[in-house]
Amino acid sequence: MVQAREPNSVRFEDTLIDGGPSLNLDGLLMKPTAATPRRLPDITANLDTHQEAHLPQGIRETDEEKRQHWFVGSIDQGTTSSRFLIFNGEGEPVASHQIEFENLYPKSGWHEHDPHVLVSSVEECIEGAMRKFVDLGYSKSDIRAIGITNQRETTVVWDSVTGEPLHNAIVWPDTRTSALVRELKAREGADGLTELCGLPLSTYPSSVKLLWLIQNVDAVKQAYEQGRLAFGTVDSWLIYRLNGGAKAERPVHVTDSTNASRTMFVNIRTLQYDDKLLAFFGIDKAKVQLPKIVPSSDPECFGKVASGPLENVPIAGCLGDQSSALVGQCGFSPGQAKNTYGTGCFLLYNVGTEPVISKYGLLATVAYDFGRGRKPVYALEGSIAVAGSGVKFLMDNLGFIKNSSEISALAESVPDNGGVVFVTAFSGLFAPYWIDDAKGTLFGITHHTNKGHIARATLEATCYQTRAILEAMEKDSNHKLESLAVDGGLSNSDLCMQTQADITGIPVDRPRMRETTALGAAIAAGLATGVWRELEDLKQVNRNGRKVFYPQMERAKAEKMFKKWEQAVEMSRGWCQDQDQ
Repeated sequence: MVQAREPNSVRFEDTLIDGGPSLNLDGLLMKPTAATPRRLPDITANLDTHQEAHLPQGIRETDEEKRQHWFVGSIDQGTTSSRFLIFNGEGEPVASHQIEFENLYPKSGWHEHDPHVLVSSVEECIEGAMRKFVDLGYSKSDIRAIGITNQRETTVVWDSVTGEPLHNAIVWPDTRTSALVRELKAREGADGLTELCGLPLSTYPSSVKLLWLIQNVDAVKQAYEQGRLAFGTVDSWLIYRLNGGAKAERPVHVTDSTNASRTMFVNIRTLQYDDKLLAFFGIDKAKVQLPKIVPSSDPECFGKVASGPLENVPIAGCLGDQSSALVGQCGFSPGQAKNTYGTGCFLLYNVGTEPVISKYGLLATVAYDFGRGRKPVYALEGSIAVAGSGVKFLMDNLGFIKNSSEISALAESVPDNGGVVFVTAFSGLFAPYWIDDAKGTLFGITHHTNKGHIARATLEATCYQTRAILEAMEKDSNHKLESLAVDGGLSNSDLCMQTQADITGIPVDRPRMRETTALGAAIAAGLATGVWRELEDLKQVNRNGRKVFYPQMERAKAEKMFKKWEQAVEMSRGWCQDQDQ
């Protein structure tokens, strides 16, 4: 029996985009092609290799000792990159590989991914991480199972007969459906949708993306009419292909409760497809193959990897990325909250086993559903479309910086924002505003304004929107949050996290190991396969080395800054109306 070989150290380099923690993104301006995703540095380059040791024959291991020998893999498929990490039974990463792939923007407001690249990038990440895992002295047999976490509302459609995609995936912030959403809002019954599914009508959920594809893409419409159209979010597409796709003896077409709750097709209380919701969108269940909804943690429902270095390893966990981050932060008690600063920014607040339908612009969603007789746990969610992608905009589009990790230094080159407020409404504004007709707008520019002021205003925009969400959550829950757990790429910026604490007036709690999204999927898979038995076993996971940022700014100054932000939000309204007309 091989004893646990814990890494002595994991060195983290700052990065400030996507959901990843600790990757140096030097050279990010190099544009990869869809066929050749660019490899990113690995976070485990400095892991020490330990010699094998064996237990004397006849000695019975404790549960803790057993957990140290078990490993769980995690596929983390995000908006700008895919990665595969392998965690030990203590929740520490021992090997990983990450690849950035090309995002496609065929028209203004359109955002797409090549579905084949989503799969190939994941497969290459598995191969890369497994090579490092083997180099550390381990083998495939040491991996108990793998979990999957994914960008949620991104919509994939494929031919159920051939298994081939019928169109590029439409990515979650895509706004091509703006006119369709306005049309849907005018339909009878639109006002009652949120009470049923927990989501407001907007360009965000998968439902409107699927409807747009059926109405506007001939191949999709034809497959729909012939009953060959398969629909899914990224988790369903990956699980389908990893199990062998159409060539499998029994193709696996499933999704978990957290991802299903983001479609607007699912009743938030029953967690099953709702005929009234489907009828509202004009979706005929006889013509489209919807994925079966299963719990987030299950040893059999998600099948097994059909080929490659993890052939026959079970897929045992699946969580939408933001739910997965809450699980990775071990936010298992009502009242706990986390904020993930990735491409966008997503704040989840655990509300327990009954959904709370927001009256203040938030979403009701499934936090996690671990099955085996456990009740699903729900969350209130606030979604911000632009966080790390705002930094990427300054880097790629305006050339302010060459590396995302330079944003803090640029912002710190000035003492304050110089009166500049940046409403980063590149895809409209999400929670709690839900302003579809806003566009990104800079206010307060003078001859005094320089790059540092705009960089600081970009970071502050995320902090302001987070405060607005927290205030809405306080109203919905009648409880003021005492602290905020954070993760994701932008959380690596000390300046941003200190600003967040100052603007909100509450402490910000940042873990040392910030791969919490990937860890959540590993936890779901580990719970299904005995690596961890109950949530109680996870209380000490990822607790070491956390840093807390306490508010330092005078409250009067913070209030003045936030009121200026709200003024800017109001002034950004209506920018798209003439264009759409």
